[in-house]
Amino acid sequence: MRRLYEAPAYDPAWPKSHWRASHPAPFALPPLEGEATADIAVIGAGFAGLNAALEAARESGARVVVLDAVQPGWGASGRNGGFCGYGGAKLSDAAIVARVGRDGARDFRDFQRAAIAHVGALIDDNGWNARQGPEGEAVLAQSPKVWAGFAQEARELQALYGETPELVAPGALAERGLSGPGFHGALILNEGFPLDPMAYVEGLARLALAAGVRICGESPVTAIAPDGGGWCLTTPGGRLRAPKVLVATNGYSSDDLPRWIGGRNLPAFSAVLVTRPLSDAERRDQGYTDPRMAFDARKLLHYFRHLPDGRFLFGMRGGTSGTQAAHRGMETQVRRHFEALFPAWAGAATEHTWSGFVCLTGSLAPFVGEVPGAPGLHAAFGWHGSGVAAASYSGRQIGRLMTGKPAHLPDLVRRVPRRFPIASLRRTWLRLAYAGYALKDGPLPGA
Repeated sequence: MRRLYEAPAYDPAWPKSHWRASHPAPFALPPLEGEATADIAVIGAGFAGLNAALEAARESGARVVVLDAVQPGWGASGRNGGFCGYGGAKLSDAAIVARVGRDGARDFRDFQRAAIAHVGALIDDNGWNARQGPEGEAVLAQSPKVWAGFAQEARELQALYGETPELVAPGALAERGLSGPGFHGALILNEGFPLDPMAYVEGLARLALAAGVRICGESPVTAIAPDGGGWCLTTPGGRLRAPKVLVATNGYSSDDLPRWIGGRNLPAFSAVLVTRPLSDAERRDQGYTDPRMAFDARKLLHYFRHLPDGRFLFGMRGGTSGTQAAHRGMETQVRRHFEALFPAWAGAATEHTWSGFVCLTGSLAPFVGEVPGAPGLHAAFGWHGSGVAAASYSGRQIGRLMTGKPAHLPDLVRRVPRRFPIASLRRTWLRLAYAGYALKDGPLPGA
């Protein structure tokens, strides 16, 4: 297995996250042992892999085996901020139109809406206690210049997608509970909702098991090889043969499993903290009481929301090293940014801090489909830090594709991502990009 970052970034121990603390009894599914066969093999028990497995088993009766390096929810699906909203690509609407045309852009937007609805239906239909707040999300301008551009963005969303986002002027932020020294207006989108990602992914795993899916924990795949018209997956304890395989490991992928993926993906760190519970008075003192999901419009964005128990979640991008020392530095950095944006809460202690990988592609759009030149081998990856909905729905759709059913996969996600130039230097490119983004974003409040 060849990976881009240092070994501590892939430590199989569970992260000390708020989600893990809230769900203290993780799965302990046994590993693959000996020889096994399946109609479909899935690598990765996260949002994409479990949705694909569930769709194939429940709707088509396929024999599905899922292999995970640790257990369901150990990776990004159990570490994220719980933002179920628009996303998947790191492209502006104009860039999407330039790539796939206006109809293609609308199809991708419909795909995103369907993805949000898909996750909501899974949660509601199965009675999972996973929803954590109202629908909609706020995009906050970090400068007057960015706020000035929101009006044009709202017009473009109306013209292209028929959406009517709400604009909140700087002077109205306080009465809307969206105050902060770094906020200069807001654009409110109507779709999406916050969720508990661990409750969701564990619900998915239980539902898949009930549908007959076999999930093997502690089963990292160490080799993928062609095998008589199908594929053979090797783990430390056994081998699994299947005519069709889905690689759904996103930022935790290995560069050589399969070799095709190496250089097309770029894992990047995202760090999250959760504070102690805040009192109503503390929330009012800061002036930030809005219960919706929110993020700022920076290239190196901050994302944040109130949790149902009064705690506050705050996350950001930025790390480029997987060492333990770098992780400690990332913890310090995320706290510094939190206090700059919400200074009234500087005395609210951090209860949990953790990090994990998001995944970018060389084309800044997801890939969902069959790997070129490798019949039966499929992949779904590249959610660019916003994959709760997109990965889930993509998993369902590729589960349909792999069982011969019609699948809603827009042109944008079916295009093969290009390789990063000089793939061995991807972390160097990331550091340079972050430096440029930081200059464009401007300083933090009070800096």
